[in-house]
Amino acid sequence: MNLSNPSRENVIFMIEQIKEKLRMVNVDAMKSEHFNDENYEDILYLYEMVMKRNTFSPSEMQAIVSELGALRK
Repeated sequence: MNLSNPSRENVIFMIEQIKEKLRMVNVDAMKSEHFNDENYEDILYLYEMVMKRNTFSPSEMQAIVSELGALRK
């Protein structure tokens, strides 16, 4: 998938991949439709960071979820 072009489909893809990678329990809190294209660069940055790592400390997971929460509409 080409993530270099901002699109609604790319936002949905990245949010779903982040949720899967972090194995988020409360997935309803981070529905992909709660995010818009305006924050594309920030979402892309988080996506790339999450995909590079295999494990996360609890504080790192909390920070990522907090940042995603700040990016919601």
